[in-house]
Amino acid sequence: MFDYFKYLTAIVMTVIAVWRFPAVRYADAHRRALWGGYAGFAVALWLYTPAAMHAATLIPVVDLSALLRHFASTAAIIAALTYVATSYGRSSEAVVPRHVAVSRRIARASYTAGAIGVTLLTVLFFTVVDRSTPSQNFLIDHAGQWGVAVYMTVFYFFPLITTAVCGYQWTRAARQAEGRSMRIGLRLMGISMWMGLTHTLARVAILWTAVISPLSRSTVQLLVDATAVWMNLLFLIVAVGASIPTTRAAVARWRIWRTLYQIYPLWFDLVKAFPGTSLYPPGRRLAELTRIRVPIDVRLDRWTQDIADASEKLRYYTPRDLMFAAEDTTASHPDPEPAAEAYWFKAALLSADTRPANPRASTPLREKPFVDSQSEAVWLARVSTAYSRVTEGETQDLLLRSAGLESEAVQ
Repeated sequence: MFDYFKYLTAIVMTVIAVWRFPAVRYADAHRRALWGGYAGFAVALWLYTPAAMHAATLIPVVDLSALLRHFASTAAIIAALTYVATSYGRSSEAVVPRHVAVSRRIARASYTAGAIGVTLLTVLFFTVVDRSTPSQNFLIDHAGQWGVAVYMTVFYFFPLITTAVCGYQWTRAARQAEGRSMRIGLRLMGISMWMGLTHTLARVAILWTAVISPLSRSTVQLLVDATAVWMNLLFLIVAVGASIPTTRAAVARWRIWRTLYQIYPLWFDLVKAFPGTSLYPPGRRLAELTRIRVPIDVRLDRWTQDIADASEKLRYYTPRDLMFAAEDTTASHPDPEPAAEAYWFKAALLSADTRPANPRASTPLREKPFVDSQSEAVWLARVSTAYSRVTEGETQDLLLRSAGLESEAVQ
């Protein structure tokens, strides 16, 4: 059962690392450091799973998986310290608060300390650690050996400092956070760090107790398994705490993505009819919705502007009274106003394919009280939904009706 718990923790941390991966593309040390922490811990947690440990037995170096886990954890810890230090930004104050200055000094020193630590771990691993036989569980099988106690104490020095610094900073930040979601998230992350500090101290105590006063294998296994459950639990709390503040952003991102999905049919037909309206040729819906070179909110703003530009060009191809005819046609429609605009777009595009441009533009679309680009995008999503349901026969009938209105006006 505990093995499934290991997989769950590794999967959760991997999902968060993948979710945060776009931060790598931006020149933001703060977000890159956060992603580095998640990615490093995800790798370390996967190396703790039975499948990874079994695969590591195929490597001729005995217990190499343990050393790789500790390398990944050290890299993640350094990233976490950098994240905490960069959270305060660049202060222009003459006097920097002591806790900020301490965090920055620790973060700066962590790179040098990390390089020294990794080198020292490697030397100790290949010299004082007894690796005569492969171990199923590194700590349990080597309990009571002073070499492993020294090796693990060097390794635990890094999480000891990190959990203390992060626990203090995040607990302090939780008291000062304004938003409720941010306050809850930081509080959970602070709690997880204090749990990590307890876990680290407990592991060091178990190792040296087994050296000074030999413990039975069953006792060591009970203590190690209990602290392992504790460690996996704290990582899940970290994941929950880190996810809560981003819930609102995730919901907003989903709404923008859904709006893009709905607008696509109208946008595609318009920019295809007028090449050069868009900054790049339109592609299939899936390709457009999975582009990562442009932030999704910027893309939505561009699409609304593309549609506005194309609609102005369409006015030179449409009959003068097309909008009036469209409004008459959709008078009984459940959502008449966007439906009228959808009919206008459909008929205007057909007209642009069959007749030359007029010297004068037809009646513009109705003015809408948009307060921002987001409200305009929501409106266009309604228009595009209706646009996708207009048939070619209905479009032909609308053009004939608008031509009749135009001829009546001339008479």
